Amino acid sequence: SNTAILHQIRRDLVTDTCRANSVSSRKRRVLTPNDLKHLVVDEDHEMIYCYVPKVACTNWKRVMMVLTGRGKYSDPMEIPANEAHVSSNLKTLNQYSIPEINHRLKNYMKFLFVREPFERLVSAYRNKFTQKYNTSFHKRYGTKIVRRQRKNATQEALRKGDDVKFEEFVAYLIDPHTQREEPFNEHWQTVYSLCHPCHIHYDLIGKYETLEEDSNYVLQLAGVGNYLKFPTYAKSTRTTDEMTTEFFQNISSEHQTQLYEVYKLDFLMFNYSVPSYLKLE
Repeated sequence: SNTAILHQIRRDLVTDTCRANSVSSRKRRVLTPNDLKHLVVDEDHEMIYCYVPKVACTNWKRVMMVLTGRGKYSDPMEIPANEAHVSSNLKTLNQYSIPEINHRLKNYMKFLFVREPFERLVSAYRNKFTQKYNTSFHKRYGTKIVRRQRKNATQEALRKGDDVKFEEFVAYLIDPHTQREEPFNEHWQTVYSLCHPCHIHYDLIGKYETLEEDSNYVLQLAGVGNYLKFPTYAKSTRTTDEMTTEFFQNISSEHQTQLYEVYKLDFLMFNYSVPSYLKLE
């Protein structure tokens, strides 16, 4: 079918990009169990889903809970969002022994969903730094970003970290010190680093831009498409291309160029062109 061909093209592009960038991508040949904590396993349907935050991952986790719940849930949307993110509700690949991991990677259907990298980044920023309720993020990252990026920061800003500007967030991401200190948080970590597509051969690569059709295709291949549909609802607050364009207007071309370098493999691997609003140096 056309859909199968489309997924084949997406897979081939990932393979070609990995090969072309093998110098940078082969530094670590062997995946450790810690690398596999984003891979959710469904034993009953022999599927593995690598979740990427800000790419419909709440709804996909809900769907996985329906699939693995053995009848406990039937409607994904009846599962509260916060419950979908409770780690004990889903089993991840890092919880298995090495032989079990290898068996599943070889035999199960593996899939992930991707999104235009900068749109995903703006979505993460809006969700984690502009919502008042995300105090744990403000404390954990906001205070650090303010301390490092803001001259003459007020005592209150240093204490609360709840008013991080997008420009400061970008400056933090491109600062080499940041990733030396600790890996990026999963909400802005590259898909390349979360799901290891150069080491794990994904059967299906879904896109946020075609979320509904790609998701239902996955469910159809899993043999559950007749009774389970991917939940669709249009969020009015969803980050769009126009919004992303606006956020990038205040970012210097130098910083845009450095930021593009950070996410470059995601752009190339998943066929996202350089955004027209970028002024790359």
